[in-house]
Amino acid sequence: MTLYHNLTQCSFLCRVNRFIAKCLVCGVEIAVHVKNTGRLGELLVPGALCYLERAAQPGRKTLFDLVAVEKDGRIINIDSQAPNLIAREWVGQGGFGDVTALRSEVTYGDSRFDLAYWRSGAAPTLPPSGFIEVKGVTLFDGAGLSCFPDAPTSRGVKHLHGLIRAAQSGMEAAVCFVIMREDANGLIPNDRTDPAFGAALRQAAAAGVRLIGACCRVTADSARIIRTVPVRL
Repeated sequence: MTLYHNLTQCSFLCRVNRFIAKCLVCGVEIAVHVKNTGRLGELLVPGALCYLERAAQPGRKTLFDLVAVEKDGRIINIDSQAPNLIAREWVGQGGFGDVTALRSEVTYGDSRFDLAYWRSGAAPTLPPSGFIEVKGVTLFDGAGLSCFPDAPTSRGVKHLHGLIRAAQSGMEAAVCFVIMREDANGLIPNDRTDPAFGAALRQAAAAGVRLIGACCRVTADSARIIRTVPVRL
């Protein structure tokens, strides 16, 4: 799916904090908004070719959002809002089976899940047939595996426990890892960075939560899921 229009190329200089970076655009140093609060240390390195989208909000302090970066000849989308859009399109096009209705940002218990879905023509009223929590993946090891997360995520652990409770109540539940690289051969939990997430992911799998690794074909302005790969625990 097309995510952006009229992107601007730049050279990455440095990250000021989680939200702001400095980039070089046509020889001019500017501050830009980073649309991802993860570490991204292996991607956002001095001199990296990056892609900026002009901000839609008038009067904002930063005129551009940093949405993608090139590494080893591949473009990696780092926009934390993109995975939900990509996953929603994939589910809506039949990638997740017979889904007849979708809603975003639905609360169940003490968790707010990215997607709720209904199957077999059921009316889109609560409760849904199931929930999908979406995670964007930008970290890769040297053996063709993608890794999640790249920084500790207590929110991610909470979502997994919420999915476990949904599964235990008889509902469907799934985690969709949207992998921003089409040639990954699997996904593993990043136990070194966040052992609590890895433990919760294994608990979720044991409870019947479906784990999906979804590889994307990524360009500077678009991304779409083209295949699924195993989540290796």
